[in-house]
Amino acid sequence: MNMLLIKNAEVHSPVFLGIKDILIAGEKIIAVENEIDARALKSIEIITIDGTGKRVIPGLIDAHVHVAGAGGEGGPATRTPEMQLSHMLDGGITTVVGCLGTDGFTRSLEAVLMKVKSLKAQGVSAYMYTGSYQVPTPTLLGDVGRDIALIEEVIGIGEIAISDHRSSCPSTAELIRLVEHARVGGMLGGKAGIANMHMGDARDPFRPIYDAVENSELKLTQFFPTHCNRNPYIFEDAKAYGKKGYVDLTASSYPYDPENEIKPSKAIVELLSAGVPLEHITLTSDGNGSLPNFDREGRLISMDMGLPKSIMSVMIDTVTEENLPLETAVAVVTSNVASILRLRDKGRIEPGKDADIVILDKDYAISDLISRGQMMTRNYERLKKGTYE
Repeated sequence: MNMLLIKNAEVHSPVFLGIKDILIAGEKIIAVENEIDARALKSIEIITIDGTGKRVIPGLIDAHVHVAGAGGEGGPATRTPEMQLSHMLDGGITTVVGCLGTDGFTRSLEAVLMKVKSLKAQGVSAYMYTGSYQVPTPTLLGDVGRDIALIEEVIGIGEIAISDHRSSCPSTAELIRLVEHARVGGMLGGKAGIANMHMGDARDPFRPIYDAVENSELKLTQFFPTHCNRNPYIFEDAKAYGKKGYVDLTASSYPYDPENEIKPSKAIVELLSAGVPLEHITLTSDGNGSLPNFDREGRLISMDMGLPKSIMSVMIDTVTEENLPLETAVAVVTSNVASILRLRDKGRIEPGKDADIVILDKDYAISDLISRGQMMTRNYERLKKGTYE
């Protein structure tokens, strides 16, 4: 079994640990110490990486990616393509959660599941949500609870659309039943069973979630609302909502619509200033999803596509432009996501966790990338490409 040894690196686990050595065996981190003597392991083949002058962070987790493509709001020609492996590696992402999105009519969960399996076979980690914008929502086994309990890769439902002109406008009773089934499926499968909610542009956008919680035994933490920086009024509401529930910001849409979108790095600062606990804030890319812009009459006037690497860019902006500590910025895209989604082996650099590691130089460029113990990038050179790249 090959082993990797990272020497003399500044480690942000995301908590700052100082200058450390990290030993990796197989797919796991087995030691994080002040000094690890490779000579004591001379009978084992070891690859040593010099981390002097560099920062080491956990592999980023992107919990909202349209891995099998999305879009189509402007007709068949506006369907986005599948995500390529390079899209993850370029952004220091070692774990993704795939979702279906707007099109639960002509796209399938089976396609998402097979893309997730494909990514796993290529050396990264991948999960998915069952369902789509629509309620009643498509499933793999006939019920969201069955999907979550019985299919390894399925960890929750989403993205379910609310407060949006593309939503099926589920009643409070429908939303309660859907999220309760997801919750029980999660309990049975040992997973989060969380509901990833697409938040639209309607006023008082969190009202459907509040109504579901007020009329059931559900908690706000059973919901995972995304796109919370899409306009000024949802962001203001998110400052109150985030004190008890989770707030997910979207990275790839800025500066696509700068007149309305709240800059994600600035949004992190403002949420913290408003009293939202750091552990409640996450950042996802909406990668390979379409970025449609509609006028007041609901007509599509422009469209773009999100990229997964946007979360790394926002993380860096949070440090270099907003002056937040690196460990704070890193937590938003690693440990916070892992905790909320119950990805127990992800999001932290410590013994027993998966060996998902990004090594950054002084300019925050990725010099080395390790996923599940495999070198994906070495000395700025990509070692691993997708099957058809």
